[in-house]
Amino acid sequence: MAVFVPAWDEERVIGAMLAAALDRYDHPDYRIYVGCYPNDPGTIAAVGAVAARDARVRPVIGARSGPTTKADCLNGLWRALCGDDADAGRMTAAVVLHDAEDVVHPAELRVFDDHLRDAALVQLPVVPLIDPRRRLVSGHYADEFAESHRRDLVVRSALGAALPLAGVGCAIRRDVLERLAAENGVPFESNSLTEDYEMGLRVAGLGLPARFVRWRQRGELIATRAYFPDTIDTAVRQKARWVTGIALAGWDRTGWGTARHVADHWMRMRDRRGLLAVLALLAAYAALLGWGVSALVHLSSGTASPEHGAGLRALLMLNAGLLCWRLATRARHTAAEHGWREGLWSLPRALVANYIAMLAARRALFRYVAILFGAAPRWDKTAHRFPDSLPGAG
Repeated sequence: MAVFVPAWDEERVIGAMLAAALDRYDHPDYRIYVGCYPNDPGTIAAVGAVAARDARVRPVIGARSGPTTKADCLNGLWRALCGDDADAGRMTAAVVLHDAEDVVHPAELRVFDDHLRDAALVQLPVVPLIDPRRRLVSGHYADEFAESHRRDLVVRSALGAALPLAGVGCAIRRDVLERLAAENGVPFESNSLTEDYEMGLRVAGLGLPARFVRWRQRGELIATRAYFPDTIDTAVRQKARWVTGIALAGWDRTGWGTARHVADHWMRMRDRRGLLAVLALLAAYAALLGWGVSALVHLSSGTASPEHGAGLRALLMLNAGLLCWRLATRARHTAAEHGWREGLWSLPRALVANYIAMLAARRALFRYVAILFGAAPRWDKTAHRFPDSLPGAG
């Protein structure tokens, strides 16, 4: 197997990530391809230091200065893999995707081996690590991924709907990548901001099966673990890229899938609802603020607030009940993955998540307009960190 790790400005984490992966992977035959840029000497040096000790690490320095897009970097790794296979007279079975800050699970490559026999691609769960010092921002990723990877992707996989990749902890068969590359010479869409998401939909367009696998080894979930952005600014930047790629810029390439596949249409609509959801959030918070101001004015002036009709009261009660159900579901999934304390923390984090979503939508719109006027998509990455003590098996 080949593990692809695109790396731009990752000198702080890439060495530790590679050393941990080499130490943890329980598999007899793999090689880690790390994509670097010629104008990023720090990352090149960090990768080179590990490669000098272990031949399973293969640095690949691209021809273009960075940052480009992550997809462009992955295409450089693909070309290097094809060249290496041709020179060695062999054929790599599959490509695994990871980021420079990921903590890999020792058993993941064996899981991929098992399931890629009859699936075109496989996605494992992603479990964000929570920084107790910045629990509100870093933890809201844990809440969202707990719901997505304990419920949503399980349902999508069961329904046979297109399975979007998370970009980490996933594997695609070599022959599938070759079929995708036949379209324009490379398997990843170089101008895409969310090449992982689109990859899953493009594979579904070929009529090939995808699988989301939740499996435990000695009670521990086989998953990729990593720290996500832990400040408002970095979270907004990351999520703006997701919104731009999924809800705006990617439609022309991914479309709506098979006309008769109702479940797939529904899931893609849910993926792309981000901007509409933000409009609903803005309206809801504006209404809440207006209600509060109105109540204060009536209280200060000694006048009675107007009575609400029975229909409006029933609607408000229904919405309140749905909100409580939604928060309870979120807390339950977070608690199952991270413990009951984090489940309780997910309640105030819902407000933080909404705030980040609104700021990200605004940034995504500006970014998309810039792309429409000719701006090149680029890798708007955030600074990463690698844990001092490794979670999970190992």
